[in-house]
Amino acid sequence: MASKSFLLLIFLMFVATKVSSYDDGDLKIEVNYAKPLVAAVPPVRPPPPTPPPVKAPPPPHVKAQPPVAPAPSPAGHIVKSNKDCIPLCGYRCGLNSRKQVCLRACVTCCERCKCVPPGTYGNRDKCGKCYTDMLTHGNRPKCP
Repeated sequence: MASKSFLLLIFLMFVATKVSSYDDGDLKIEVNYAKPLVAAVPPVRPPPPTPPPVKAPPPPHVKAQPPVAPAPSPAGHIVKSNKDCIPLCGYRCGLNSRKQVCLRACVTCCERCKCVPPGTYGNRDKCGKCYTDMLTHGNRPKCP
């Protein structure tokens, strides 16, 4: 068994020395790449001349009608006294998950701005800048 392993070791050493003794000149590989084709550039033609601008005919004269007053948009509920705020805010905050917090903020906004927006959510712009621009200490909209 020792003789087989000894012969295997000698054979591997022989192969290793044979491989490492190759000269670089023998292994040099020459690669001839094909030259890339140069695409022929087509001749550049100048753009065609632009036609002269055509003037549109003047619009027909339409007699101006007197301005019609726009239909008043449904505004928020105008509050005459602070007692009116409670039922309006009760409806406004009826669907809110934090009803007491909503009521407290709504009544405060109603007393200051004298207005409560219609509906249970949104429409804040119906009450004007006072209602939309009022902010909490955390710079979040105060009025629901």
